[in-house]
Amino acid sequence: MKINIPTRFKRSVFQILFTAFICTLISLPALKAQDIKSTILTPKESEKPQINGPKVFGVRPGHPIVFTIPATGKRPMTFSSTKLPTGIKLNSTTGVISGSLAKTGDYLITLQAKNALGTATRPLKIVVGENISLTPPMGWNHWNVFGTGISQEIVLAQAKAMVSTGLINHGWTYLNIDDGWQGKRGGEFHAILGDSATFPNLQILCDQVHGMGLKIGIYSTPWVESYGHHIGGSAMNIEGTFERTKETVARNKKLLPFAIGTYHFWENDAKQFAKWGVDYLKYDWNPIELQETKEMYDALRNSGRDIVYSLSNSTPFATIADLSKVSNTWRTGGDIRDEWKSLKSRLFSQDKWAQYAGPGHWNDPDMMVVGVVGWNSKEKHPTKLTPDEQYTHMSAWCLMSVPLLLGCDITKMDDFTLSLLTNDEVIAVNQDPLGKQATIISRQGDAGIMAKEMEDGSKAVGLFYPGDSASQQVVLKWDDLGIKGKYIVRDLWRQKDLGTFDSEFKADVVMHGVVMIRLRKAK
Repeated sequence: MKINIPTRFKRSVFQILFTAFICTLISLPALKAQDIKSTILTPKESEKPQINGPKVFGVRPGHPIVFTIPATGKRPMTFSSTKLPTGIKLNSTTGVISGSLAKTGDYLITLQAKNALGTATRPLKIVVGENISLTPPMGWNHWNVFGTGISQEIVLAQAKAMVSTGLINHGWTYLNIDDGWQGKRGGEFHAILGDSATFPNLQILCDQVHGMGLKIGIYSTPWVESYGHHIGGSAMNIEGTFERTKETVARNKKLLPFAIGTYHFWENDAKQFAKWGVDYLKYDWNPIELQETKEMYDALRNSGRDIVYSLSNSTPFATIADLSKVSNTWRTGGDIRDEWKSLKSRLFSQDKWAQYAGPGHWNDPDMMVVGVVGWNSKEKHPTKLTPDEQYTHMSAWCLMSVPLLLGCDITKMDDFTLSLLTNDEVIAVNQDPLGKQATIISRQGDAGIMAKEMEDGSKAVGLFYPGDSASQQVVLKWDDLGIKGKYIVRDLWRQKDLGTFDSEFKADVVMHGVVMIRLRKAK
């Protein structure tokens, strides 16, 4: 049964209470999605300790461990652990785990966070082996807000904001520098160094970011020249100097304005990245080919440091089976914009990539376009996506288990954007150790349902309506999930159980909106 309240009636306290009372009496089977144009759905954080973020962490043998326990709750807070293996240590004040482990294998420890109001515990599995990035990376990248107008000062300000806003307490970790930092070759490794005017000392910046319990990333390309017209990882001369007048060469029977030079310097650059303490590399060119991908993979693997390796952009699907074995993330398309058309095109188009995704290897439909963005423009602006579209954005990215990289100015983050990015039940779907990518299990006109299996046996589901009418009722059938019996349905954005349902669940989903739920077996 469905109740429709005529629009001629004005909202009032009486109307809201009366509607809620009637819905309770008749046990309304469908969730009527609220108008969330200006509504924050994420409940306020408790002052009691809660440990968030990934439950599994991968590191290569002998490489340094860089991990900060994400925990919410009133400070001061102290951290401890049981069964901490020899070779690593935990800072009781900051929650930073450091050190290294030489022997391969799984190390299961129990983390503890304690404040004046209580204690929280949670298991963490440290996996020592070849696989790193066992859950999708979470962090920030400067491109969608600053373009090539980036500086060391700006990156440091964003790092401080990631801490002060509390994003770090929910698992947001990486501060990734995109195109625009590059200066000339030089130094100990004859590698690319920072532009002396904008990045005078990358070593100091890396140390400062790590000192906050965060990680740092950087950008490069195997081309002679980057998209932003800076020096790349190859050159047309043995010295590796940047000569723009000589970089256009014949390749694949085409004249490309951006091309790979005769002389390669990726090993030099990888050594420099590792010495600085870089944790993430965005490697950007097109077409992405296996030879250059593998050569940089090997250079990073032999650098002595775990550096997440991200391919950009428009990875060719024809060769993804090979490329996915020598990379951690790969872009599945071109650049995203803060427009509904751009976001919508990524919603129901990722299924073919799902078979290649899993712990250590992630599909990447591009960075997030929430908050204040702007690319190279002088006037930064709030995203053009509506609140409903932003809920769709975050829900889809979490369900698909893809990298969560903010493309906004964190120093200008408002309460709504912060609430969007700090819902731990939603983020947990992205960071689930099983690493399954949600796929489409049902299409109903313009609407669609995406679902994924979780490590604990529950199901995470998104009911999406990208259509343009006011709303559409979407029906989740147990048969489409391959389950039977009674299940408790939980609204993840509101962090609230909706009741116990048998065989199906219905929801009215607003235009461009989503209802994100999790199903667990009823006892």
